[in-house]
Amino acid sequence: MAILVLQGPRLTEHEAIALSESFKGRLQECKGYYRVQVNGEIDPKQLAMHKQQEDFDINLLPEGFDPSQVKLLVTDMDSTLISIECIDEIADFINVKPQVSEITEAAMRGEIDFETSLQRRIALLTGLEENALEHVYNERLQLNPGAEQMLAGLKTNNIKTTLVSGGFTYFTDKLKTRLGLDYTLANTLEFENGKLTGEIHGNIVGAQAKADFLLQKCKELGINPSQTIAMGDGANDLVMMKQAGLSIAYHAKPKVQAQAHTSLNHCGLEGVLGLLNLG
Repeated sequence: MAILVLQGPRLTEHEAIALSESFKGRLQECKGYYRVQVNGEIDPKQLAMHKQQEDFDINLLPEGFDPSQVKLLVTDMDSTLISIECIDEIADFINVKPQVSEITEAAMRGEIDFETSLQRRIALLTGLEENALEHVYNERLQLNPGAEQMLAGLKTNNIKTTLVSGGFTYFTDKLKTRLGLDYTLANTLEFENGKLTGEIHGNIVGAQAKADFLLQKCKELGINPSQTIAMGDGANDLVMMKQAGLSIAYHAKPKVQAQAHTSLNHCGLEGVLGLLNLG
């Protein structure tokens, strides 16, 4: 049996009924979303056509994925859990945001590898005062819509939360405390006399490091990777996402949407709960 999940602020009951009839499925109304159970296989071309036409999210859950068995969510930070790219906002304090943003976008599209892009961006920040990070956190960092609802729902259902980022521990540590996250992984910026040296302390957290951290947590928790969700928006999230039982592209670059199991483009992070049938 195939399961479709329909959700988004512009989704109406009429549209849900029409789509379920189109797939000859059985419609189930849930709190904030709909599920459509379809006997047999779903035509990929028909599904792609509806995704292009409709202004709400339509996701086919991967075969064999059991939402009730999920024990761990691993999510990217910048432009996924939060609405900004922290390094771009830091760069704004020394007027190099356009240069840094250009490198960030190229990395997220997969045009250059993440490690190289991070080294180039950090070098542009050499000499920046440490208090610039505090200003970014206090004045510019915002959670993406639905973040707190998603985290509350996961916690209620005893699903652990992990924040992995090619960004910086300055932000992940604060978010871990603020949001009650279970685990975090990020890069540590190097400072000297209160100013950035343009270097990272230790190994760079890139695509493979994110995937390895997911597998490490699975081992520690005694669970299978099929019991995990991995969510991100950029190319450096793909290696991690391939390890998970369910991958979610959140308002992501086309390359990521093409490879992820599911995509959230119309709803916020609360859409994760719909995919897990937790509404």
